[in-house]
Amino acid sequence: MREHLVPKEMFFTKGVGFHKNNLQSFEEALRDAGIAGFNLVRVSSIYPPHCKIVSRKVGLSRLKPGEIVFCVLAECRNNEPNRLACAGIGLALPANKEQHGYISEHHGFGMTQKACGDYVEDMAATMLATTQGIDLDPSGDYNERKQIYKSQGLVVKTKAVVQTVEGEKSGLWSACVAAAVLIPY
Repeated sequence: MREHLVPKEMFFTKGVGFHKNNLQSFEEALRDAGIAGFNLVRVSSIYPPHCKIVSRKVGLSRLKPGEIVFCVLAECRNNEPNRLACAGIGLALPANKEQHGYISEHHGFGMTQKACGDYVEDMAATMLATTQGIDLDPSGDYNERKQIYKSQGLVVKTKAVVQTVEGEKSGLWSACVAAAVLIPY
């Protein structure tokens, strides 16, 4: 009989890194986030029912170096002086704990930490809302949509973890990462 690999816990992390080489700036950002020592496998956007959010410290204590680790990962790298880069993870949890939630990721340029945080929270909440048959105008204001979610008892909690980095002035590669790390045991 097949054993189901459903995460029981999840933690959020983020980091920045700088280096003369593109890939090594990404490695430095992963180190800053505490997840460079794992074989990261990117997964899509489902937050499992009954999954518990734990602190980064607790989550990292459950993992071993070299382990295959599943995560939703956002990353952005650039070597343009002063160019603002962002990486964000959003989470939307349903009112019914028997149902799954959504994790979103976004990476790009020019967004502040707050703007990226609002964006990823909105994406996760919108994905959750559409599974419940709520038709929303994607061009509408996020705060208006939040009120619709609350009035229909849909979304209990949203969260965002965002890292921004400004391109290093001497032209070094600058990287930022944000991740939701899933722990299946």
